[in-house]
Amino acid sequence: MRGADPNALEEKIKQWKGGDSEGQEDDVTVKGHLDIGSFISSKGCECLNESDEHTLEHALSTKGGYLESDCDEQLIINLEFSQNMKLHSLKLYAPEDKGPKTVKIFQNLTKSLDFDTAENMIATQELELTPADVKEGTLIPLRYVKFQNVGSVTIFIKDNLGGGDVTQIDYLGLVGTPVAKTNMTDFKRVAGKKGESH
Repeated sequence: MRGADPNALEEKIKQWKGGDSEGQEDDVTVKGHLDIGSFISSKGCECLNESDEHTLEHALSTKGGYLESDCDEQLIINLEFSQNMKLHSLKLYAPEDKGPKTVKIFQNLTKSLDFDTAENMIATQELELTPADVKEGTLIPLRYVKFQNVGSVTIFIKDNLGGGDVTQIDYLGLVGTPVAKTNMTDFKRVAGKKGESH
């Protein structure tokens, strides 16, 4: 671009960046990565053992509400992306007494997990969270080299920090980057000749 102020352009992009983080400045990012919530396909989202009143949809948004387990403390969360991603970190905000403790993360599974399989299967990464990990504003780093071409992610929450029967997640987010960048040469000319202006 000619005559463009790169700093002003960057500020405009930040100002108009959409998604559910509206009204909340996303201060929890890593240089070169972004909150990839806008890449989560709502059709590919599913949560096993969620409460009827407090569903996964609430935890994927910053607009209030939360995800809560129903019959016991365990949850299985399936998230599918609209394109393959490189995952860098996890945001898991929750109350200290009900937040997830043992978390197993699987990638690109071809079939849905049940609770027995999730408990016994080797995960791409397993996390033991502390109360500090589930505080708002905290990033939980993932093994970046293991999450380089992720089309879907399954998160199994085995237990919670309080040891009770109810697990609660106020916000679930992922930080990363798309594997494929947009290639402008892939787009076809709609009308007119090459070099012709509007």
